[in-house]
Amino acid sequence: MSTTAAPRRGLSRLLDNRKTLVAVLLAPVIVFFVVFNTIPTLWLLGLSFYNFSLTGGMPPDFVGFRNFIQIFNSKNAIWYDLSRTFTFVLFGVGIQTVLGAALGFLFWGSKDMPGRRLALTLLFAPMVLTPVATGTFFRFIYDPTFGVLNAMSSGLFDTGPIDFLGNPAIAFWAVLAVDCWMWTPFMTLMTLAALGSVPKAELEAAEIDRIPFHRRLSLVIWHHGKFILMLGILLRTIDSFKTLDLIIPMTKGGPGQQTRLVAIELNKQAFESFNMGWSSAYSVLLLLISIAMTSVFIFVLNLRRRREG
Repeated sequence: MSTTAAPRRGLSRLLDNRKTLVAVLLAPVIVFFVVFNTIPTLWLLGLSFYNFSLTGGMPPDFVGFRNFIQIFNSKNAIWYDLSRTFTFVLFGVGIQTVLGAALGFLFWGSKDMPGRRLALTLLFAPMVLTPVATGTFFRFIYDPTFGVLNAMSSGLFDTGPIDFLGNPAIAFWAVLAVDCWMWTPFMTLMTLAALGSVPKAELEAAEIDRIPFHRRLSLVIWHHGKFILMLGILLRTIDSFKTLDLIIPMTKGGPGQQTRLVAIELNKQAFESFNMGWSSAYSVLLLLISIAMTSVFIFVLNLRRRREG
């Protein structure tokens, strides 16, 4: 007993030290971050300066900034993909935020509504599904021959078959609608979390003072819930910017280039053409864009605090 109790007492005394306990708890996280984040990022950055293909049979050739110059000199493909991606992010996140906020306020103001828990469970179901399964599911719904949506439109409006995913004019918006269907519940959840952070005492005081709802929204609700809501918008922006697994089973970037986002082109260059140097440079640029968008969100969040300071 004494031989086993002594190490336990020594370990207990060691963990009683606050600095040692913090170091022990943080060590696994730091190791995980370095191994799975820092090292791959540095490897990606270094590989972006080389001309290297997995199928070329040649060793990596250092070319400096040539991969980046080729990307910037691309007059059509790359910049078109970026424009489509930013359009997808702007409309997608915007629609999801508006609908999510509306549904969040609806459920927040109807706590005694019968079946509220069941309605919330059904509402949150789409964001639990994997994007690949959702894309495959809606590809059959959009099918012009035996799709449910075409059958409903033909029965209600007497229209002919509509090729939602094959028509260049509507394919992009059809995919965007699926993305909104899938991720609007997430923004609803973030809205409910933001509303839950608002002190009830301040809301009751505002109601007693008969402050109009739009004033309560800006002075009380937005003041306390903006950080959670902006965090949700930031997460959706980053996630929408790298949308890939939803589009591949639906359109694979077609028809033509209508639904080809930056992640589609990156996937094609890296895992179909195996052009690792070029795709690494492209990934670095996308990483910088993501960092820039994150910086803008953080600046907006801290803008009012800086003014007050």
